[in-house]
Amino acid sequence: MDASELAWRGRAAARVMRERARQAIAREQWNRKALGRILGPSAAWTAVRDAVAGGRWLDAHVGLARHVASSPQRFLVAPRVRPDVLRRVTSQFPDAAGEAAGRANRILGGDYDLLGYRGLRFPGLDWHFDPVHDRRPPRRFWADVPYLDPACGDHKIIWELNRHQHWLALGRAYWLTGDRRYRDHVVAQLYSWLDANPPLAGVNWASMLELGLRCVSWLWAVGFFAEPDAADESPWLVDLLVALDRQLTHVERHLSYYFSPNTHLLGEGLALYVAGRALPCLDASPRREAIGRRILMGEIERQVLSDGGHCERSMHYHRYALDFCLMALAVARITRDGVATELEHAAARLADAARLLADDAGRLPHLGDDDAGALVPIAGRPADDARDSLAVAAALVGHPNLRVGPTPEEALWWLAHPSLAIALELSCAAPRRTRPRSRALPATGYYVSRSAAGDHLVIDAGPHGYMNAGHSHADALSLTFAARGIPLLIDPGTACYTTDGELRDRFRSTALHNTATIDSRPQSVPLGPFHWARTADAAARRWHMAAGFDYFDGVHDGYRPLEHRRHVLVVHEDLAIVADLFDGGGAHKAAVHWHIDPRWRLDPGARHATMSTAGGWAEIAIPAGTLEPFTADDATGLGWHSPAYGRVEPATTLRIVAEANTPFWIVTVFGLDPDNQMLAVESLPVWAEAGVLQRSTALRIERTEAVDYFLVAHPTEGRKASWRVAEIETDARVLYGRLHRNRAFTLVACVDGTYARFGDREIAVGRTSCDERAARWG
Repeated sequence: MDASELAWRGRAAARVMRERARQAIAREQWNRKALGRILGPSAAWTAVRDAVAGGRWLDAHVGLARHVASSPQRFLVAPRVRPDVLRRVTSQFPDAAGEAAGRANRILGGDYDLLGYRGLRFPGLDWHFDPVHDRRPPRRFWADVPYLDPACGDHKIIWELNRHQHWLALGRAYWLTGDRRYRDHVVAQLYSWLDANPPLAGVNWASMLELGLRCVSWLWAVGFFAEPDAADESPWLVDLLVALDRQLTHVERHLSYYFSPNTHLLGEGLALYVAGRALPCLDASPRREAIGRRILMGEIERQVLSDGGHCERSMHYHRYALDFCLMALAVARITRDGVATELEHAAARLADAARLLADDAGRLPHLGDDDAGALVPIAGRPADDARDSLAVAAALVGHPNLRVGPTPEEALWWLAHPSLAIALELSCAAPRRTRPRSRALPATGYYVSRSAAGDHLVIDAGPHGYMNAGHSHADALSLTFAARGIPLLIDPGTACYTTDGELRDRFRSTALHNTATIDSRPQSVPLGPFHWARTADAAARRWHMAAGFDYFDGVHDGYRPLEHRRHVLVVHEDLAIVADLFDGGGAHKAAVHWHIDPRWRLDPGARHATMSTAGGWAEIAIPAGTLEPFTADDATGLGWHSPAYGRVEPATTLRIVAEANTPFWIVTVFGLDPDNQMLAVESLPVWAEAGVLQRSTALRIERTEAVDYFLVAHPTEGRKASWRVAEIETDARVLYGRLHRNRAFTLVACVDGTYARFGDREIAVGRTSCDERAARWG
């Protein structure tokens, strides 16, 4: 810690000590009379103050509701836009009302879908209960609640309910159906929560991010339900504003500087900014919006990297950061804040990276932690489906190409304000590119190969994470792959955070990712649920994109002084070759793992396997070793995946093991063309003048329609020479060629080469060959 951090931590500790002492003397309680103190100085609040002073709570409530209904809209939803939203939603989504009512009715019945869990029930609506593990944290002073202790249950489950984001689902159902039960249920839950959570007591005051997200949900509730003619029997707006103000004060006092200076701090800044801009009635709003604005802009500068990736190197938290920026941008536009220009620039960068990282269905791979949460889960979309965020971004930043498919319903709620709705209509009317092309995010460390057929491969080759890397996994040089738009090689996910240490470490281990282990060791070693004792950083040595192929060469330092180096060649819509080199001296055992999405049916053999699913076909082959399949294997921990936080389900893992003196290779070939299947794959030596190149590899791939050759050469550094493989001679570092049945040889891919010769025939390098599908690119 430097001097500034030490000073900050000292001040923070002093604040906590003072609060603890005050609570020990006299516990703070909710007090409606506080409304008169927290309202701003405007004369517009004179009648409300008078009602508070006289104890006329319903009069104060009606005065607040009239203000919300009649004042200019300052949040995403407001009573005045209800007719327009209903018209747009019902015209574009005729089934929305029924779907919304079905989801809301389950909530009325006490069934909650939270994180990866379905149908959770909280007896008596216990706001401090984890029903999955049947545990409760102690109800003590907020800073003394050991919420990371498994004995307290899973704090993620408790906090997810207490975010009150299901109120958005109830608000959606209320607007679409007019059923007052949904509105009444939110009011009843508000009072239930206030009774169970007095100020500063219990787990629901322990995380400033959770308070911030709850306050955002309450802003949605105000926009959905503040109706002056509703004949309410309770002054719920009075009590909500008093409690919201108190929670925002707590967030202000205990911001996550130096504690969780990542998406936690970004989300806290969002809550302060949005509440400050949306609630000018509160006296503290100018201060809060200034603090929130400063945090947002400072953390965007720090957390959003130059290529648009998020510093935590987690797809899920990248989406959180994107949604935080989008909501701040929407409110800045609505309230005409000049910071909108800077927010738009940040949102555009984050959205551009998210669109690249999402496949053609809008799904983000599960790289890094995934807690299955979302900022605006109004319609129950899966957390890895980013189509709603991308549609909102397309409208707000004016880039229609960000959108994936038709505009989702969620975007209509996000952009309910008339000016934002116009932006959405313009975005939908504008022409779009069909899909993004292959590209790298070099600062973040992601390398993405895409094809016109929907193939989508993402390679993780960047730093381990941000600061303590709390949401990172031991996944250097791992990759995910969707074939023809169907996920094939998957990241198995997260499973849990704190309730099961062994499960937590297993799901973020190297063996649970599509990469390699050496001597059964992980690349990075965990130390508790959100820290690491030792970490591995990866880096790209070469990234080459061309019209018909992409090539990646990268390395990481997780096994130093041993080296794991990975080469990936993708010939679009045809095949992908992953060649792993292990070097550094001595005899070692290496294992490469491939985790298969469970929707694929696997027909395994010793060195070849076919995979099929509805609308998809693929195959995998290796030149040596054995493909070992594992499904739900408790002994190895392989053959499992976590599609969402809290769920662990069977899948299939293929493992390839080799043990030899280094250097040695493990090479895997994935075929994607059922009309040109692989019949056999064999390794070939790579010859140079001085003999066989030890750190190089070559393959002969016999296929039904041709024979393919693949070469990766690692000559001595600085040495430029030629080498031979079978009948091929070249000086290329990477070469992929195809020998047709008529003995015509077509050069398919060449990287860092000046010539190639097949037998006595020179193959032109630098011009397109005659084969229209397997041309020379790059």
